[in-house]
Amino acid sequence: MDFMLPNHDFCYIEYLFNSKSTGVSCKAVTSADHKVLDKKMKQKIDKSSNRQGEIVKQYLQELDKHLADLKQGKAESTFEIKDLASLLFIHPTHLSNTIHEVLGKSPCDIYEARLIEIAKELILSSDRPIAHIAQNLTFDPSNFTKFFKSHVGTTPKKFREINAKSELNTI
Repeated sequence: MDFMLPNHDFCYIEYLFNSKSTGVSCKAVTSADHKVLDKKMKQKIDKSSNRQGEIVKQYLQELDKHLADLKQGKAESTFEIKDLASLLFIHPTHLSNTIHEVLGKSPCDIYEARLIEIAKELILSSDRPIAHIAQNLTFDPSNFTKFFKSHVGTTPKKFREINAKSELNTI
Protein backbone atom coordinates (compact mmCIF):
# COMPACT_ATOMS: atom_id res chain seq x y z
CA MET A 1 0.00 0.00 0.00
CA ASP A 2 1.38 3.44 -0.96
CA PHE A 3 -0.23 5.31 1.91
CA MET A 4 1.89 6.27 4.92
CA LEU A 5 0.82 7.38 8.40
CA PRO A 6 1.41 11.18 8.46
CA ASN A 7 -0.15 13.93 10.58
CA HIS A 8 -3.20 15.68 9.13
CA ASP A 9 -4.96 19.01 9.25
CA PHE A 10 -7.85 18.19 6.90
CA CYS A 11 -9.81 15.78 9.09
CA TYR A 12 -13.43 16.90 8.84
CA ILE A 13 -14.58 15.43 12.12
CA GLU A 14 -11.74 16.06 14.45
CA TYR A 15 -11.64 15.50 18.14
CA LEU A 16 -9.59 17.55 20.51
CA PHE A 17 -8.12 15.61 23.40
CA ASN A 18 -7.23 17.23 26.68
CA SER A 19 -5.41 15.46 29.44
CA LYS A 20 -7.23 15.58 32.78
CA SER A 21 -6.70 13.82 36.05
CA THR A 22 -9.69 11.59 35.32
CA GLY A 23 -8.47 10.53 31.88
CA VAL A 24 -9.11 11.85 28.41
CA SER A 25 -12.01 14.05 27.40
CA CYS A 26 -12.93 15.09 23.91
CA LYS A 27 -14.98 17.72 22.16
CA ALA A 28 -16.29 17.36 18.61
CA VAL A 29 -15.44 20.08 16.13
CA THR A 30 -18.65 21.69 14.91
CA SER A 31 -20.08 21.64 11.41
CA ALA A 32 -19.09 25.32 11.18
CA ASP A 33 -15.46 24.20 11.52
CA HIS A 34 -16.13 21.64 8.77
CA LYS A 35 -17.31 24.48 6.49
CA VAL A 36 -14.20 26.54 7.26
CA LEU A 37 -11.98 23.61 6.24
CA ASP A 38 -13.99 23.11 3.03
CA LYS A 39 -13.71 26.81 2.27
CA LYS A 40 -9.93 26.83 2.82
CA MET A 41 -9.51 23.80 0.56
CA LYS A 42 -11.70 25.42 -2.13
CA GLN A 43 -9.69 28.66 -1.93
CA LYS A 44 -6.46 26.74 -2.49
CA ILE A 45 -7.97 24.96 -5.49
CA ASP A 46 -9.26 28.25 -6.94
CA LYS A 47 -5.81 29.86 -6.68
CA SER A 48 -4.22 27.06 -8.69
CA SER A 49 -4.06 26.87 -12.48
CA ASN A 50 -7.17 25.60 -14.23
CA ARG A 51 -5.67 22.20 -15.01
CA GLN A 52 -4.23 21.74 -11.53
CA GLY A 53 -7.55 22.69 -9.95
CA GLU A 54 -9.35 20.28 -12.27
CA ILE A 55 -7.01 17.42 -11.31
CA VAL A 56 -7.49 18.10 -7.60
CA LYS A 57 -11.28 18.34 -7.91
CA GLN A 58 -11.40 15.08 -9.86
CA TYR A 59 -9.13 13.41 -7.31
CA LEU A 60 -11.37 14.52 -4.44
CA GLN A 61 -14.50 13.33 -6.29
CA GLU A 62 -13.03 9.89 -7.02
CA LEU A 63 -11.72 9.66 -3.46
CA ASP A 64 -15.15 10.49 -2.06
CA LYS A 65 -16.78 7.83 -4.28
CA HIS A 66 -14.28 5.22 -3.13
CA LEU A 67 -14.68 6.14 0.52
CA ALA A 68 -18.47 5.99 0.21
CA ASP A 69 -18.07 2.46 -1.18
CA LEU A 70 -15.75 1.59 1.72
CA LYS A 71 -18.23 2.97 4.23
CA GLN A 72 -21.05 0.93 2.73
CA GLY A 73 -18.90 -2.21 2.58
CA LYS A 74 -18.90 -2.31 -1.23
CA ALA A 75 -15.13 -1.94 -1.72
CA GLU A 76 -12.95 -5.03 -1.48
CA SER A 77 -9.70 -3.10 -1.00
CA THR A 78 -8.45 0.41 -0.46
CA PHE A 79 -7.23 2.49 -3.37
CA GLU A 80 -3.60 3.32 -3.79
CA ILE A 81 -2.39 6.50 -5.48
CA LYS A 82 -1.79 4.56 -8.71
CA ASP A 83 -5.45 3.45 -8.75
CA LEU A 84 -6.74 7.00 -8.40
CA ALA A 85 -4.24 8.28 -10.97
CA SER A 86 -5.38 5.60 -13.37
CA LEU A 87 -8.99 6.76 -13.00
CA LEU A 88 -7.86 10.29 -13.90
CA PHE A 89 -5.64 9.10 -16.76
CA ILE A 90 -2.50 10.70 -15.33
CA HIS A 91 0.76 9.45 -13.86
CA PRO A 92 0.73 8.79 -10.09
CA THR A 93 3.72 11.10 -9.52
CA HIS A 94 2.00 13.92 -11.40
CA LEU A 95 -1.16 13.42 -9.35
CA SER A 96 0.76 13.40 -6.09
CA ASN A 97 2.84 16.46 -6.99
CA THR A 98 -0.20 18.42 -8.20
CA ILE A 99 -2.24 17.71 -5.08
CA HIS A 100 0.69 18.58 -2.85
CA GLU A 101 1.35 21.80 -4.76
CA VAL A 102 -2.30 22.93 -4.70
CA LEU A 103 -3.41 21.78 -1.23
CA GLY A 104 -0.11 21.60 0.62
CA LYS A 105 -0.95 18.02 1.61
CA SER A 106 -0.12 14.71 0.04
CA PRO A 107 -2.90 12.53 -1.38
CA CYS A 108 -2.09 10.13 1.44
CA ASP A 109 -2.71 12.82 4.08
CA ILE A 110 -6.09 13.64 2.60
CA TYR A 111 -7.06 9.99 2.14
CA GLU A 112 -6.18 9.06 5.69
CA ALA A 113 -7.88 12.12 7.17
CA ARG A 114 -11.10 11.20 5.41
CA LEU A 115 -10.71 7.55 6.35
CA ILE A 116 -10.38 8.54 10.01
CA GLU A 117 -13.50 10.70 9.61
CA ILE A 118 -15.45 7.69 8.36
CA ALA A 119 -14.03 5.43 11.07
CA LYS A 120 -15.10 7.88 13.78
CA GLU A 121 -18.55 8.17 12.27
CA LEU A 122 -18.99 4.38 12.11
CA ILE A 123 -17.70 3.93 15.65
CA LEU A 124 -20.01 6.58 17.08
CA SER A 125 -23.11 5.85 15.02
CA SER A 126 -23.33 2.10 15.59
CA ASP A 127 -22.78 -0.50 18.26
CA ARG A 128 -21.08 -2.86 15.81
CA PRO A 129 -17.89 -4.43 17.12
CA ILE A 130 -14.72 -2.51 16.27
CA ALA A 131 -13.41 -5.59 14.44
CA HIS A 132 -16.40 -5.47 12.05
CA ILE A 133 -15.86 -1.76 11.41
CA ALA A 134 -12.17 -2.47 10.74
CA GLN A 135 -13.03 -5.20 8.26
CA ASN A 136 -15.61 -2.94 6.61
CA LEU A 137 -12.78 -0.45 6.02
CA THR A 138 -10.55 -3.30 4.70
CA PHE A 139 -8.29 -3.36 7.77
CA ASP A 140 -7.11 -6.21 9.90
CA PRO A 141 -8.55 -5.35 13.37
CA SER A 142 -5.16 -4.99 15.09
CA ASN A 143 -3.79 -2.82 12.27
CA PHE A 144 -6.93 -0.68 12.40
CA THR A 145 -6.46 -0.08 16.12
CA LYS A 146 -2.84 0.99 15.54
CA PHE A 147 -3.85 3.22 12.62
CA PHE A 148 -6.71 4.81 14.56
CA LYS A 149 -4.63 5.38 17.67
CA SER A 150 -1.78 6.96 15.69
CA HIS A 151 -4.21 9.55 14.29
CA VAL A 152 -6.69 10.10 17.09
CA GLY A 153 -4.54 9.42 20.14
CA THR A 154 -6.71 6.71 21.62
CA THR A 155 -8.00 3.29 20.63
CA PRO A 156 -11.34 2.95 18.81
CA LYS A 157 -12.89 1.24 21.84
CA LYS A 158 -11.78 3.99 24.22
CA PHE A 159 -12.93 6.61 21.71
CA ARG A 160 -16.41 5.06 21.69
CA GLU A 161 -16.52 4.83 25.50
CA ILE A 162 -15.42 8.45 25.97
CA ASN A 163 -18.02 9.73 23.54
CA ALA A 164 -20.76 7.57 25.05
CA LYS A 165 -19.99 9.13 28.44
CA SER A 166 -19.97 12.62 26.88
CA GLU A 167 -23.43 12.05 25.42
CA LEU A 168 -24.78 10.81 28.75
CA ASN A 169 -23.41 13.89 30.50
CA THR A 170 -25.13 16.23 28.02
CA ILE A 171 -28.56 14.60 28.46
